Amino acid sequence: MKELIFEEIKKILKRDFILENPKDKNLAHFATPLAFTLAKELKKAPLLIAQELAEKFQNNACFEKVEAVKGYLNFKISKDFLNTLANSALKEPQNFTKGKKQKQSFLLEYVSANPTGPLHIGHARGAIFGDTLARLARHLGFKFDTEYYINDAGNQIHLLGLSVFYKVKILHFKQNLEYPQDCYQGEYIEDLAQEAFLHFDKDFFKEENINLLADWAKDKMLEVIVKNLEQARIKIENYVSEKSYYNALDSTLQILKKHKGIYEKEGKIWLASSQKGDEKDRVIVRENGSGTYLAADIVYHKDKMSRAYDKCLNIWGADHHGYILRMKAAMEFLGFDSHKLEIILAQMVSLLKDGQPYKMSKRAGNFILMSEILDEIGADALRFIFLSKKCDTHLEFDINDLKKQDNSNPIFYINYAYARINQVFVKANKNIKDITQANFDSLSDEGINLAFESLNLESVLKDAFETRALHKITDYLKNLATNFHKFYNENRVIGANNEEDLLKLFALVALSIETSFKLMGLQAKKKMEH
Repeated sequence: MKELIFEEIKKILKRDFILENPKDKNLAHFATPLAFTLAKELKKAPLLIAQELAEKFQNNACFEKVEAVKGYLNFKISKDFLNTLANSALKEPQNFTKGKKQKQSFLLEYVSANPTGPLHIGHARGAIFGDTLARLARHLGFKFDTEYYINDAGNQIHLLGLSVFYKVKILHFKQNLEYPQDCYQGEYIEDLAQEAFLHFDKDFFKEENINLLADWAKDKMLEVIVKNLEQARIKIENYVSEKSYYNALDSTLQILKKHKGIYEKEGKIWLASSQKGDEKDRVIVRENGSGTYLAADIVYHKDKMSRAYDKCLNIWGADHHGYILRMKAAMEFLGFDSHKLEIILAQMVSLLKDGQPYKMSKRAGNFILMSEILDEIGADALRFIFLSKKCDTHLEFDINDLKKQDNSNPIFYINYAYARINQVFVKANKNIKDITQANFDSLSDEGINLAFESLNLESVLKDAFETRALHKITDYLKNLATNFHKFYNENRVIGANNEEDLLKLFALVALSIETSFKLMGLQAKKKMEH
């Protein structure tokens, strides 16, 4: 809707301008400060310019009213125009707010947790954000692919094998061994040990087979991680192995050397990242010739940046903030535009239960399992709360607040609006086809504003994607539900003279909620169950 209005105004004004969304919809649905921009050029007062511009819109079918207010040019959308847009939306609900095919393409790498344990609650935030971003991007018409980078090499995988090895020896061979402190903790290691003991012959459990055991355990943990993601309705398309990039390290180092991006010192190879704004240079090859984690990551990012996507997105934990400059530096030395690499940081999560810190799971060791919280509150509540604040800000929530069946729980409150609408249609014994001929002529200003708000969803979605601020969708839904409940409580629907007009308005509100929920990976409820 906003784009249509923008183009209509531009056709008349024949100028570029900024189109704003005033908070008070009783004053205006849209407004532009263009008159202030033109004041110096035309040497006139902004109010006088705005009044002259307003006259150009007389008898325009898109607008109920166009007027100058304190130098701003304010636009109120006409009922007929809103009704036309509503007809289109309700006729093809599957295409509501859907964008045309876009040229820009994206590759998103996210989650990428070490396959040494189940996903914990910290992983969940970036996972849910990334999945929703992918859903939204595709809905808006972008090519958007997703990928998980498996850190299946290095010390952490060896340590996983060692952990399982020791547990097998202690539990099944009854050997009096002390479990190493630096090995992975948690009951899931015991589960792996039990499964490994049943899977392998007894004579397999020798020190020379620890790396083979590690590979087996890594694959088992990946299966668990995929199930954790599926439980949260997350599906990642492609999984790539760190090991698969090892043979490409030498050729990558040659390119870096050619562009003076690396140098040798103290028997190590250093990335000259300080030349590109990093606080210091970084080791990428150790004295023994083995590559560091950064080296493998550079090779992987080189591959990603070579795949002809317009932008490569990464979602990293907040503790990776210092990693951004060194990776961008490496990409520049390799000849890539580092602006095409975009990093989104997911801040930490604090979990409470009845106001107290949530207890760590014995099964997990020293963290809270993502699956444990999903079992307790469900995917809808977890996805909503993780999308309700900007990804790079700290999030604290009490899981018991998300179980409440009242207006203090936003997911309940929005679902209640959707269910209310569906039940009104049931009580009226009508469906969407019965009200398509209705119009918005009888609606009050509050009703028209509610219709406008519902139809403005497309603008909200585009803004949320462009700014990577998905909390704008949850904010929109909370506001829409609040305005709907207020309107519902103040207006009789069943048996009213304008019943069908009101039902059409309600259907539009329900479509906006349902569309938003689908993009967030939630399921809208047609009936509330206590």
